[in-house]
Amino acid sequence: MFLPHICLKNKSDIFVGCNLLSEVWSLSSAKSIGNNHLSQSVRFDQLSLSPLLLRGISQAKFEICTPIQASSLPHSLNGKDVIGQAQTGTGKTAAFLVTVIEDLLRNPVTDEHYLGEARALILAPTRELAIQIGHDARTLSRFTDLSIHVLVGGIDPEKQLSMLRKKPCDILIGTPGRLLDFSKDSNIHLDRLEILVVDEADRMLDMGFIPQVRQLINQAPRPHLRQSLMFSATFSRDIERLISSWTDNPIVIRTEKEDLATENVDQKILITTSAEKFKLLHNILLQEDLGNAIIFANRRDTCRSLFDRLKNLGFKVGLLSGEVPQNRRLKTLQNFKTGHVKLMVATDVAGRGIHIDGVSHVINYELPEEPEDYVHRIGRTGRAGEAGTSISFACEDDAFLLEPIEGLLDKKLDCSQPPAELLIDVT
Repeated sequence: MFLPHICLKNKSDIFVGCNLLSEVWSLSSAKSIGNNHLSQSVRFDQLSLSPLLLRGISQAKFEICTPIQASSLPHSLNGKDVIGQAQTGTGKTAAFLVTVIEDLLRNPVTDEHYLGEARALILAPTRELAIQIGHDARTLSRFTDLSIHVLVGGIDPEKQLSMLRKKPCDILIGTPGRLLDFSKDSNIHLDRLEILVVDEADRMLDMGFIPQVRQLINQAPRPHLRQSLMFSATFSRDIERLISSWTDNPIVIRTEKEDLATENVDQKILITTSAEKFKLLHNILLQEDLGNAIIFANRRDTCRSLFDRLKNLGFKVGLLSGEVPQNRRLKTLQNFKTGHVKLMVATDVAGRGIHIDGVSHVINYELPEEPEDYVHRIGRTGRAGEAGTSISFACEDDAFLLEPIEGLLDKKLDCSQPPAELLIDVT
C-alpha cells in the first residue's frame, strides 16, 4: 500500500494553517525546506473554523492544537481522507470531531432527510468510548443546532429509538453491535452518509468487530463519495488492508514511538511477588500521596476480587468491567469525576472510556498482555498538561511482559524493589 504520510517526530514538528499544506511532506525531510516548515504552535483560531464551532472550542478551553490535530486538521478540513496513528490522550477525538462538526456546518442540509438518516457516523469499539465521544461532541457543538445520537448496548433501545424519532441525526456515534441492530430494523440509514469515522481500528480488530463494521460501512456511499477518517494506535498489515479499502487516497499521519507515552507521567515499576501484590497495593493506597487512582487488572474476576477486598477495607472504590450494567457504570464514572469515589478498579476495555482530567495515579496491578494497553492505561493520568504517576507491579507471572512494553516505548523502564515500609502487613 503506497500512501502519502506525515511522520511526527517531535511535538514541535507542526505545520501552521490550512494553506501551508497544499503538499504533503515527511516532517523529517521538511526540516530542510526553509519556511515551508514552521515550528510554532497552531491555534484553533488560525484554522478558519465557523464562529459557532470556535465558541464551543473556547468553552472547552482548547487553544493550541496537539501534534495530531495540527497535522491532520488542515487536510481533513479540506475534505481529504485521513488515517492517523494516535494513542488515547493525544487529542485525536477533537481532531475528528472538529472536522465533522465544521463540515456539517459548512454544508447545511438543503433537502428532506428521513429520521435516523445519519450525516456523519463515528464508530467506537466500546460503550464507554462511544459515550465519551458523544459527550465531547455535544461540548464542541453546544452553540450549533446539530443533533447528536449515541447508540450503545446496555441502555434501553426503546429510549434510544425514541430520541432518534424526535430529532434529526446529524452525528451518529455508537458501537458496531447496537448500530447494526438498529440498521437491521431500518431505524438508522447510512446510504447518504457524508463522513465516516472509525476510532481505535486496532481495538475493533482485536475484539472481533470487523465483520460488523464491514456490514455497516457497506451500507454507506463508496469511499470516493464520502470523507473517511480512520484512527488506530498501531498499524498492522491487517489494519492497513482494512483501512485502505475504506478510504480514498488518504493522508497518513504517523507518530513516532517517543510520542506514545506521555512525558507528564512518572513511570515506576515495582518488582514483587504474586503473594505480596495486594499487601503492596494496600500500603501504597495508605501511604502514597494519592488524589485518586485507577487500578487496572487483566481479568474481570481479578477486578471483582480487588474491588471487594478494597471496599471491605473501607476504601471508596468503584468497579468498571463488562459484568457491571451500563447504568451503574455511568453512575460510577460520575461519582469518580465528582470525587465521591477515589479509587476505580477497571479492565482495559472498560477503562478506555475513562477520559477524566486530574487523575493523579494509575496502578497496574497486573501488566497488560498487549504493550499498547500499557500506553492506554498510563494515558489516564498526566492529561491536559498535568503531572501524573503510574505504578506497575511486575511479578514472577508477568515480568516477561516488560520487554515488549519497553520495545514499544523505545526506552528502558526503571525497575526497583519496593521499600520495606510498603511490605508491612497492616490488615
